[in-house]
Amino acid sequence: MTPFLPSPRPALLAAALALACAFGPAAAAPTPLPTGVQAGPCVEGICEYRLGNGLRVLLFPDASRPTVTVNLIYRVGSKQENYGETGMAHLLEHLLFKGTPTHRDIPGEMKKRGIGFNAETSLERTNYYASFPANDATLDWLLGLEADRMVHSDIARKDLDSEMTVVRNEMENGENSPAAALVERVRSTAYLWHRYGNSTIGARSDVEGVPIERLQAYYRAWYRPDNATLVLAGRFDPAATLGSIARRFGPIARPAEPMRSFYTVEPAQDGEREVTVRRVGDIRLLMAAYHIPAATHADAAALAVLEDVLGHVPGGRLHKALVETGLAASAGGGAEQMRDPGLFSAIAALPKDGDEAKARQALLDQLEQIARQPVTAAEVEAAQQRLRNGFELAYTNVSSVAMGLSDAVASGDWRLYFHQRDALDKVTAQDVNRVARDYLTANNRTFGRFVPSQTAQRAAIPAAPDAAVLLKDYVGKAAVAAGEHFDPTPANIQARTETVVIDTGGGRSLKLALLPKKTRGGTVSVTASFNFGNVDALKGREVAGSVAGALMMRGAQGLSREQIDQRFDALKTAARVGGSLQSARIDLTTRREQLADALSLAAQVLRTPTYPDAEFEQYRLQAITGMEASRQEPGSIAGLALAKHFDPWPAGHPLRALSLDESLAALKALKLADVRAFHRDFYGTAEGQISVVGDFDPVALKRQLQSLFADWRAPQAFAPIATSYTAVAAEQRRFETPDKPNGVLLARANLSLKDTDPDYPALVAANYILGGGTIKSRLGDRIRQRDGLSYGVGSDIDADTSRDGRDDAGNWSVEAIAAPENLDKVERAMREEIDRLLRDGVQADELRDAVSGLLTQREQARASDAAIAAGLAGNLFYGRTMQFSADFDAALKALTVDQVNAAIRKHLKPDQLSVYLAGDFAAAAKGGSPAKAPATGAASAAGDAGAGQ
Repeated sequence: MTPFLPSPRPALLAAALALACAFGPAAAAPTPLPTGVQAGPCVEGICEYRLGNGLRVLLFPDASRPTVTVNLIYRVGSKQENYGETGMAHLLEHLLFKGTPTHRDIPGEMKKRGIGFNAETSLERTNYYASFPANDATLDWLLGLEADRMVHSDIARKDLDSEMTVVRNEMENGENSPAAALVERVRSTAYLWHRYGNSTIGARSDVEGVPIERLQAYYRAWYRPDNATLVLAGRFDPAATLGSIARRFGPIARPAEPMRSFYTVEPAQDGEREVTVRRVGDIRLLMAAYHIPAATHADAAALAVLEDVLGHVPGGRLHKALVETGLAASAGGGAEQMRDPGLFSAIAALPKDGDEAKARQALLDQLEQIARQPVTAAEVEAAQQRLRNGFELAYTNVSSVAMGLSDAVASGDWRLYFHQRDALDKVTAQDVNRVARDYLTANNRTFGRFVPSQTAQRAAIPAAPDAAVLLKDYVGKAAVAAGEHFDPTPANIQARTETVVIDTGGGRSLKLALLPKKTRGGTVSVTASFNFGNVDALKGREVAGSVAGALMMRGAQGLSREQIDQRFDALKTAARVGGSLQSARIDLTTRREQLADALSLAAQVLRTPTYPDAEFEQYRLQAITGMEASRQEPGSIAGLALAKHFDPWPAGHPLRALSLDESLAALKALKLADVRAFHRDFYGTAEGQISVVGDFDPVALKRQLQSLFADWRAPQAFAPIATSYTAVAAEQRRFETPDKPNGVLLARANLSLKDTDPDYPALVAANYILGGGTIKSRLGDRIRQRDGLSYGVGSDIDADTSRDGRDDAGNWSVEAIAAPENLDKVERAMREEIDRLLRDGVQADELRDAVSGLLTQREQARASDAAIAAGLAGNLFYGRTMQFSADFDAALKALTVDQVNAAIRKHLKPDQLSVYLAGDFAAAAKGGSPAKAPATGAASAAGDAGAGQ
């Protein structure tokens, strides 16, 4: 389940002593420990504890992070499902949001406390996670909820019945994706016996036919404290929190029945296997998968490096051999690291008229003929740097670490997260070439259908050591330095921010917002946007402008695309440099030590793009392939129809909406000279906004920003394109999309609305009540929770924003997915709920909870330095300060029921809604469904993305 945003008696002293012996010497811990709690190992700021009932607890306190993330991981997924039980772990994930005798409305209780929440089921774990601004009462309540639903969830027949169509709709949504369908078929062909071959979403017949008693038994078997790990990260007091955990979870008894064990071992593959999926669509995909060892095996690190050497974009071998040659529009892959042997996979997307035979041969040559061109030490070093950068950047965000530990826990031990990182540094080119030779062989390959060979050659997958043995004496590296305690209120952000205006001449200026503060790992977030162009100058050049911005990082003076990528990797910087019709943009996440060099490199990329011919053709091929792939997708078809109906611009206007064929024709007609000319004629940095938040020297930074950006004036002065409300007559349209088991509903009406209008806060609150959440809102309660028609439904209010406060092109919209045969019911339910909102209005308790949830969400957003940087840049552009945000918060707090109901009745006109439905209505009318085969989970090419709440 995935909402629109994010399972008891005291332990005996003897049990605690036994755990102490089992853990060995304990690391530093809050003292005194609660009764029955034993301390375990600590690694880099994370400490483990264990309750007498077997629950593992990982605490990662960080005072610099004003939020708390709670992640409860159960070691159960599709791997633990037997015959007739496929999809059961995922189905339980849904039902655990349905309630307990104590908590009857879990989504509602979460929402009114402003908790962002979600859940996910994968091959070998199910985890429930939540994040919220640090608050002891909220944390204690959430711990109580998780302890309660660990053992007291209803798992009732009525909830299963209502959720069945929701899960089925989630299946259908996955079935719309050619890639997801191919991944599922390849995985199920690669495994003969092991449950890794099962889709997480399960077989339709199992999900629809499961007896409630069997689901309840499955719940009791796996939702137990000795099968769970509780992770907490962020701003909390460790000693007090550990006491709360012991109080909430300690009374849960460890079941007398031992945990179920699985002993199936997948035999070595003894020949190529192939599978072909034939479905309606406009994109062709090739995929190869090979069995590899489990996460604790010594070869896991070398395989991770090999995956990066092959799959990295733009420097990877697959990209060079397939994409740069035009054989494929894109290519990539992944190497699984799981408890049991997984898959090393590669996938390529071909253009509509591509040469499949040549692409297949090129793909297999890169995978299975590495001996012809062995991996070099330089390639290994570059891959190691990229992988290290990923670890280091993730570790500056404790919430990311809390979530990142999930797979390590499922693989056997949370410390594998660090062990796998450390193992990367020891990998050599010899190791990488050896694992390629051992595992990437034709007889270990699944490409589709099975083809026997004359001689059997088996790639034997060696046994991996137990995680406890591997990590017996593991201590990790030094913990990353934490940042300061920063209060992200609008007032404090404004007080700590220095605003600088640099006069660049000709009536133009460069505005800076600088907020220096100590951060975890010395991180810095940079958002820069530069303005240029006007409506008359841009006419006829909109396609060139779009492509000019998209190709920015594919080559600069003295640097190829790959070299740009390598330079940013070496600087440990996540970077994006690009542009759109009237602006150029730089976004950086880096560290204090690398900030100056990263900014200089970004400026070089922005000012001197070379637009190589090969990269232009590669981008055009990718864009055309993507457009063609969307031609029969319900969402794309309905979305284009909506865009054309609501398009107010005349022919030739740079903002005019184009049809798919018009877009394709414009892209095919585009010349590289047009792209280069757009950069020459429009780009400049002397007018714009730059905001920087994090650990930096303001004096040195101001000097550098002026040097890099103040002297480059755009040839065309900037004048924003004004937008205004346009009345659009309502229309109703249906689109037939054959062989697409998931359908789409889109609805929209235009509003005259600015974000400075007095009614805007009231409309925001009203929309939050109507459809602000997939699960907990009036639309969610009705269409998903009660009627069970849709996996995802929501509404939105969009207000216009401008510098002069005149633009008022707002709109009100609703979106839902559902099986085609249910779309009419969804529309009917939507209209009934809107009519009820207008007729009866909102209630006091609804408004109270909505305001509380909105304020908490806004507070949560300000906990991110990148979000603060983006907000400060927006304030510079619109001439605002953080007082605007504070005033909006105050307006929300002051709302009354009468104000909200008056705003609803003034602005929301159901008879003005245009509604667009797209799906396979012909199949539905015949009483069938285009998705009779078992549906895919939301799996990636590596097969482990899982299915969410």
